Amino acid sequence: MSNGRRVTPATAADRLRRVGHAVLEYFRELTQRSPARFAILIYVGLILVFTALFSLPIAAEDGEVTPFTDAFFTAVSTICVTGLATLDMATHWSPFGHVLVFIGVQIGALGVLTMASILGLVISRRLGLRAKLIAASDTNPLRSHGGPVNESQTVQLGQIGSLLATVALSTLVIEAVVAVLLYPGLIVAGVPWHTALWEAPYYAAMAFTNTGFTPNAEGLAPFAHDYFFLSVLMAGVFLGSIGFPVIYTLRKHLWHVRRWSLHTKLTLITTATLFLLGGVAFLVLEYDNLLTLGTQDAWDTTFQAFFLSAMTRSGGFAILDIGELNQSSLLVACMLMFVGGGSASTAGGIKVTTLAVIALAVWSEAKGRASNQVFGRRIPSDVLRVALSVVAWGATIVAVATIIITQITKADLGDVLFDVISGFATVGLSTGLTADLPDSAAIVLAITIVMGRVGTVTLAAAVAATSRTQLYSLPVERPIVG
Repeated sequence: MSNGRRVTPATAADRLRRVGHAVLEYFRELTQRSPARFAILIYVGLILVFTALFSLPIAAEDGEVTPFTDAFFTAVSTICVTGLATLDMATHWSPFGHVLVFIGVQIGALGVLTMASILGLVISRRLGLRAKLIAASDTNPLRSHGGPVNESQTVQLGQIGSLLATVALSTLVIEAVVAVLLYPGLIVAGVPWHTALWEAPYYAAMAFTNTGFTPNAEGLAPFAHDYFFLSVLMAGVFLGSIGFPVIYTLRKHLWHVRRWSLHTKLTLITTATLFLLGGVAFLVLEYDNLLTLGTQDAWDTTFQAFFLSAMTRSGGFAILDIGELNQSSLLVACMLMFVGGGSASTAGGIKVTTLAVIALAVWSEAKGRASNQVFGRRIPSDVLRVALSVVAWGATIVAVATIIITQITKADLGDVLFDVISGFATVGLSTGLTADLPDSAAIVLAITIVMGRVGTVTLAAAVAATSRTQLYSLPVERPIVG
């Protein structure tokens, strides 16, 4: 009794209803206030779910429970479409486990927010403004930071619905075509026809998502000289790495180059340039290495050098033993992996447009130009600031992870750096170090993979959460630089 009135305690159902309403309101406000934090939350949630699924006895070929660290690392590598593994992916997992890997890489490749928007579009047949904003935060590499956004760098808000349709359709069509083209190669290699029926889509998914897992224990060894099979894989990796905004532009204006967006032009030109330079570099550096290309003829040497160049951009497939490459080649590979592929793509890294913007700024400075410009367009200064922030955050993450893992394992610095960059850029190539990492080092590398996949800009935006407007300007003073 209180003041003559009876206080009726809330029923359990009422309390549960209020808690559920509060949780829904929290997520609703979070999607509006900070799509970046929402993306991180969803990624972490999916990783935990897949960790539990990979830990089930039914997911392992031997019917035993997979250790937590291995299950967690596999979940991270799958959802973040990385391709690194602490165990043998081909032999450890049961058919159920392989299905989990296949589904996980599809979810990770499309992007959790893009996947949610596609489902919303299918259900409601239209996108509301909030859904478009959420989808734009996943497909627009600049929308995750505060302040005005130059929409010419990617698709516009009104085009998000069409872009999402392109994402879903292009993924299905490209993977289906790649699978059909790969199927004869699997048959020629001696794979039973019924086994090839699931291995072909598996390889196609791993190529387009830039993951690099293989369903057979021998990896690509049976196809080392099947250049058609390897070329199809390279094409799938390339299409996945250029990004959905570029695919969207090419679908609309394939033969009208003048209508291509600046983002599309920079992505394709930089991608092609790095592919050619990387291939030439590996050809020169490895031609006399008897453990890699030194014993092969000119055609094999050339093809495999360029195949390695394509895979270091985020593909993750390997014919050569990465651990046998010269140290100079490993350094070139680290540089290519760190750059990665296109924005809003299945590839990782700091992105080719980031490199292009910085390179153009250096060129403009050398030419004495007051602004950063190319193809008759001026690139705003805020884009350059984002590019520099991405490089700085990426380099910091790689450096810290390398120091910690080197201290834990006492392994060779070059091997650790290679695998850390491979994880950060979600490439999947390894010198052999990852499979032998102790649990603590594997957890550090897994965290590095998540940070690399979520994106340095998204991480920065998640920490900042909101942008603050400064209503005054401080006096100018120039420090000495250089």
